[in-house]
Formats: sequence, C-alpha cells, structure tokens
Amino acid sequence: MNFVRSLGFLVASLAVASAAAAAATSLQIKGGWSRPAPAGGNGAGYFTVINAGAKPETLTRVDSPLAQRVEMHSMTMDGTVMKMGPVTSVTVPAGGQVSFAPGGYHLMLIGLKKPLAVGDKAPLTLTFASGAKVATILSVGVMPPTM
Repeated sequence: MNFVRSLGFLVASLAVASAAAAAATSLQIKGGWSRPAPAGGNGAGYFTVINAGAKPETLTRVDSPLAQRVEMHSMTMDGTVMKMGPVTSVTVPAGGQVSFAPGGYHLMLIGLKKPLAVGDKAPLTLTFASGAKVATILSVGVMPPTM
C-alpha cells in the first residue's frame, strides 16, 4: 500500500515538474534594466516577458537577493491624476508579451541592500502560477539597453 502511494506521489510530482519545465521553455525575458538607486532606498525594474506558449502565463512573484522585497506595480492615468500601486499578478497572453516599462507595469525593488550603480547587474527570479521560474538580470544604466 505504501509503495502504491509513493509511486502515485512520484508520478504526480513528475507531471508537475514536467509542466513547469515546459512552461519555462516557452517564457523569455528580454531587455531587463534599472536606473541607479542608493542602498536602503528603492529601485525600479523594467523588462519584457514573452510567452511563446499555447496557454497564458501569470506572473505571481518576483524576487531579488539585492532587495528586501520586490513588488509588481502598475501606473495609470485617470484624467490628469497619476495612480500607482501594487498588483498581485500580471497575465502574459499565449503567443504574446507584456512590457514592464516606465509609465506602465514596473517592479519596485524595495529596501535595496546595496546601491545600484551604472554597470551593475541585478539578478531577478520571476515565478509564474504554473510553477515556472525564470532567472534574469537587470542591467543598471541611465537608459534602457538596446534589444
């Protein structure tokens, strides 16, 4: 009986891992960048998520060892009033992409553990609802990198 349960758990675990691996191969992050920011302060992160898969992917979490926490934010205009605030997830459509850019979705790197200086690289791990995890780098500069 324990063998059957263990075998069932193993098969289920392999199926989940396989689905996450398949999703990860359909996701690509391009053009990651950030502006300089002081230690202890907050930084911002920008990039484009490309989903070449047949199903939508939902970004649910972003982590960086350089910040106490990372939040996804959106910025919108309501007439002449700018509104910015955290969002819990961002869905990337199947065969589509979502840009994190100034004036729209962006990351807030809160409580920087060290300054972000021009030329630095800031590692990120993006986690999706499917279980896929994608590592990427933000290049620190005053202008976005060319793609």
